[in-house]
Amino acid sequence: MNTVPNSNSKNVLNSDVEIKGNLRFNGELTFEGKLDGEITSDGTLNLGDSAVINGNINAGTVVVRGKVTGNVSAKDKIELKAKTELFGDVRSSKLVIEEGVTFVGKTEVNPNKVSPTASMGGTRPPGLVESPKSGDGAKIAMR
Repeated sequence: MNTVPNSNSKNVLNSDVEIKGNLRFNGELTFEGKLDGEITSDGTLNLGDSAVINGNINAGTVVVRGKVTGNVSAKDKIELKAKTELFGDVRSSKLVIEEGVTFVGKTEVNPNKVSPTASMGGTRPPGLVESPKSGDGAKIAMR
């Protein structure tokens, strides 16, 4: 019998689920319910339209469609889909924000995973996010 968790597993917790406590998972999770606590994973977290999270999230990839009150950190990418409400800071190597998102917080996006002040020689203010290739997007200064 194999007791090693399958890292490619896809799990779903529907809107009738309410959790008070921390949530850990492997693989991919689609969460539609309510959670008061932290979510931790190296996998992919998909928060559905009805998801309400009060706590911090730390995962490999995070796709948000619901409401989050807390900080979101991802190793790979954070996607904030239309109608998302996020009240907290985000930190990732890639960030996608669709039109219609409510976002109140600070961002730290560093695609090269290098300290911005070290790679920029300290000539730009902290918190400056720059597209890695010219013409790919605008520079955004956020604090």
